[in-house]
Amino acid sequence: MFVIRMRTVLLYLFLLAVIMMTAQYAGGGQELPVSGKVGGKELPILMYHGICEKDSDASKFVISVRMLKDDLKYLKENGYQTVTVKDVIAYVKGEEDLPEKPVMLTFDDGNYNNYYYGFPLLKEYEMKAVISIIGKYTDLFTQKPDENPTYSNLNWAQVKEMMDSGLVEFQNHSYNLHENKGARNGAKKRLGESDEAYEKVLREDLGLLQQEMQEHTGYTPTTFVYPFGGISQASVKILKDMGFQVTLSCEEKNNYLTVGDTECLTMMNRFLRSDQASARAILEKL
Repeated sequence: MFVIRMRTVLLYLFLLAVIMMTAQYAGGGQELPVSGKVGGKELPILMYHGICEKDSDASKFVISVRMLKDDLKYLKENGYQTVTVKDVIAYVKGEEDLPEKPVMLTFDDGNYNNYYYGFPLLKEYEMKAVISIIGKYTDLFTQKPDENPTYSNLNWAQVKEMMDSGLVEFQNHSYNLHENKGARNGAKKRLGESDEAYEKVLREDLGLLQQEMQEHTGYTPTTFVYPFGGISQASVKILKDMGFQVTLSCEEKNNYLTVGDTECLTMMNRFLRSDQASARAILEKL
């Protein structure tokens, strides 16, 4: 019996050590900010990626036109009103109120199918969305036009058109950090990388997309959306110094907004809308 208990204790200590090491690597050994406290204004954020024509082609990161239409129909019939990051910032600053049942629809990566399939549905249901683009691919498909819903990305003309509609807000998903290979995972700090070197990487990459957004649209993004949800504690201050007011993660929790508390805009949580989890299922579970 004593041996069994000792083995249990040792196993527990080993698992605890692994958890602590993982947290230290992900957050630089410091506690990451918490986006809002329970008791504030609730704001669920749904995270979409690609859109396909047929249900049979849907997957974890791609939903069908029918699925998106069902989501928008559910939201409208159940009193939800879509908001943008601009609306949320204004609420936290005490400048504007939010609807009784706000929800934010975010689309990562800037896929062309967001324009081809999604934009008409936003118009039909009079709903807003936030699209976060990868600058490198927006440049690529502007220079070499190829409008294919399966693999293409938005070009700058489409970004401007969607923005001018008032239904779509665009944010920063990095210029060229949307990769998960080699030593770096998205915008995370590399193991052993100095603070100075890491800051240089973020400022140059994210700053380039900020500059291009301003040049092509006259608008500067207020939000950085972490690729793959890869977050390092060292990035928090750097992003604030660069002027980003909001950061979006991939943590699947609800958000709570408090007027006057800008910290609730840091590391905001989002629920992945996959082919297996509809907006109805996510929101009813909340």
